[in-house]
Amino acid sequence: MAAFIGMALTVPTLPASATPAEARSVAVASNCKPGKIEPLRQTVGNSPETVFKVMCTGGKSKDVFVLVQCRVHQCVLLR
Repeated sequence: MAAFIGMALTVPTLPASATPAEARSVAVASNCKPGKIEPLRQTVGNSPETVFKVMCTGGKSKDVFVLVQCRVHQCVLLR
């Protein structure tokens, strides 16, 4: 039992990746009423990164979207 606890303490934990909710908050701050959110690119490793495509609703055009890049839990607007 002690060996199992020792192994559990030495295994490094990976940082959690960003969620669509975090991308949604960036879209709202950028005057985009978010609709469908889909991940376009996701990388793992020491610097995990996810790029989300957030469709904007409520506008005249149906093809309006923003791209949000999240590194760990810090998200920024790309486009």
